[in-house]
Amino acid sequence: MKLDKIDVRILSELQKNGRITNVELADLVHLSPSPCLMRVKKLQTEGYITGYSAQINIAKLGQSLTVFTEVTLRNHKQIDFARFITAVEKFDEVIECHLVSGGYDYLMKFMTAGIAEYQAIMERLIEMEIGIDKYFSFVILKSPIVKSHLPLESFAKGD
Repeated sequence: MKLDKIDVRILSELQKNGRITNVELADLVHLSPSPCLMRVKKLQTEGYITGYSAQINIAKLGQSLTVFTEVTLRNHKQIDFARFITAVEKFDEVIECHLVSGGYDYLMKFMTAGIAEYQAIMERLIEMEIGIDKYFSFVILKSPIVKSHLPLESFAKGD
């Protein structure tokens, strides 16, 4: 399926407000409601829309800590990467994990209740013998810019 500018606008509006009504969405993208709904359903069927979720204000729930961690593995065979990912994906506190190029192998993002909880997770990962050679932690003090939507128009080349 090739996306046009209207499809991209639909995706852009939905990522900003997944609870928008079809009538409101249709108005924003300059379509009538029926064709708009048909496009949304097609975008879902084609896998462009993979789900809807709520954005949670974590500060309302209590104290939290965000940590970015660089992880370097001892060995770099496919089985080493697979073993690491299999272990790490079991931790709910790991909210992102990226295989990267450069001076280390993975960049991970943790969200925990505090530094003690983060350190306990790292100690468990080390004890699991999943090939971690070294890691460096970067505790987030403040996040002045965090966007919940992607700049779809800048890389989606619609008609």
